[in-house]
Amino acid sequence: QVQLVESGGGLVQPGDSLRLACAAPGRIFNISDMSWYRQPPGKQREWVATIVPDGSTDYVDSVKGRFTISKGNAVYLQMNDLKSEDTAVYYCNAKKLGFFSYWGQGTQVTVSS
Repeated sequence: QVQLVESGGGLVQPGDSLRLACAAPGRIFNISDMSWYRQPPGKQREWVATIVPDGSTDYVDSVKGRFTISKGNAVYLQMNDLKSEDTAVYYCNAKKLGFFSYWGQGTQVTVSS
């Protein structure tokens, strides 16, 4: 069983920044499309951002210009200018279409004044 481990969530004020991290086994990390999803309270899980093996990235419109996904020793989601509507549990996903899709346990991000 592949385990993804998210970290970096917390309680912040509007306008603040947070950086989430997702650790994954190297054999998975290097061949997967790595994504962040989030599930706001009372709502369905939604896609936030993806980085593919060649480094290309994509974002949901609501976070463009504020969030940045990147890869180093882990997959990171740098979140700037946070808004109350960014409050959610954030999940990491590693996917290789037709082969596997693995999820982390989630990390809570709360944006509140």
